[in-house]
Amino acid sequence: MHALARVPLPVLHRLGAAVGWGIALIPNRQRRNALINIGLYAPQRPAVELVRMRNRSLRELGKTLFETAPLWLRPSAEALSLIREVRGIELLEREPGQGLIVLSPHLGAWELAGLYLSTCGPTAIFYKPQRLLDDLIVEARRRGGATLAPITARGIRVLLGALERGETAGILPDQEPREEKGAVFAPLFGVSAYTMLLVNRLARRSGAPVIFMIAERLPRASGYRIHCLRAPEGIDSEDDVTAAAALNRGIEQCIAVCPEQYLWSYRRFRRRPAGERKLYTGSLRDASAIEIARRQRQAQSAA
Repeated sequence: MHALARVPLPVLHRLGAAVGWGIALIPNRQRRNALINIGLYAPQRPAVELVRMRNRSLRELGKTLFETAPLWLRPSAEALSLIREVRGIELLEREPGQGLIVLSPHLGAWELAGLYLSTCGPTAIFYKPQRLLDDLIVEARRRGGATLAPITARGIRVLLGALERGETAGILPDQEPREEKGAVFAPLFGVSAYTMLLVNRLARRSGAPVIFMIAERLPRASGYRIHCLRAPEGIDSEDDVTAAAALNRGIEQCIAVCPEQYLWSYRRFRRRPAGERKLYTGSLRDASAIEIARRQRQAQSAA
């Protein structure tokens, strides 16, 4: 990682794109899962377009893997200098003493989005401890001044405390929550997705507004563009399903900015409602993955 951090970004992106192309060429679960998810996202597109989008998204995944080293290990100022534009920056402003909840899906360079957010003021970031490289990740994410809140009851208290002090809480909103935690099924791309209620609970308790933030990767390794987007209405609703659906609509509007840069290989629909079949199983062939997505959309429409 330290060696890669010294390599120029254009070279890293070329290496990453090559690795991503290799993932796209060889039958494997990642490329199958990505194609299933893309088929759910864009069911009206012809199969050949779905495969092309899958292949491009895996090249972007490769770039994500290789660019992580400089985003983690280069000095903060050097990493932040790669940001060419910030759109919607006014959404980061709020009343004195008012907290702010910022949601960053797994889209584009989410590590850069988190680093940028932590330089905008005191920030607590919800964080899942990792089995590998945990010390490196913690050090990298703290170097912008952020406090890391582990995904535990204690971590939730850290987030709430930050919001009550008028600080910022950063959360990755598109991870499938643990079954014992607060969550409901709500539509994402029109498909039932097990969706966290943490954002809703924090917003209702603290009164903090909610926005989305993403770091779009620009062409030819020319840098990144930060987008700040308003959260859809209803994200702080007292109705759990309404709130979860609003959260997922916010994720959809983020994906619409640069859909090929989303982490499509993540098994976002792993947990299914009672009685529904599992999605990420079976053959690794493209035709099989597209058929799984098609059947799921038909079943969802019928329901």
